[in-house]
Amino acid sequence: MKKTTVDEVLQQGIYGPLETKPDERRKFLGTLRERIVVALTKSQVGETAVYTQVEQNMKEKPQSHLFLNGNMNYGDLSKYVKLATKYKIEHTLVTNKEHDSEIGLVLAMDHAIDKEDIYITKKVPAQQQEIKKENKGFFSKIFKK
Repeated sequence: MKKTTVDEVLQQGIYGPLETKPDERRKFLGTLRERIVVALTKSQVGETAVYTQVEQNMKEKPQSHLFLNGNMNYGDLSKYVKLATKYKIEHTLVTNKEHDSEIGLVLAMDHAIDKEDIYITKKVPAQQQEIKKENKGFFSKIFKK
């Protein structure tokens, strides 16, 4: 095991303990990219309706943790705080005065899951999801046997 020097101890005393991937942690509200289940930008969080994909992931992964950007208006964040409370998921408001991330919401695990696509690019309203399940196609209605 490596022996710490006096200089290392002083540096950690002044700047805090050494942290892995500090830029990544600043961007993703204190967590690492490899742990993220789903992420939303600030503008997506600011929309009036809740993303059903976020709610679905909260249902499926009750052991996850919700990180919200504390630099945003609480009115925009409150709907996701209510969802987290509903599904008994811990949540944290992350405020970093030195770096304002473009990320507004992160749902993450406490271990690496390495999900390839973490960003939600298209919003699917709950009503449309139900309609898609019911619609089996145009031709199946015409050519019923």
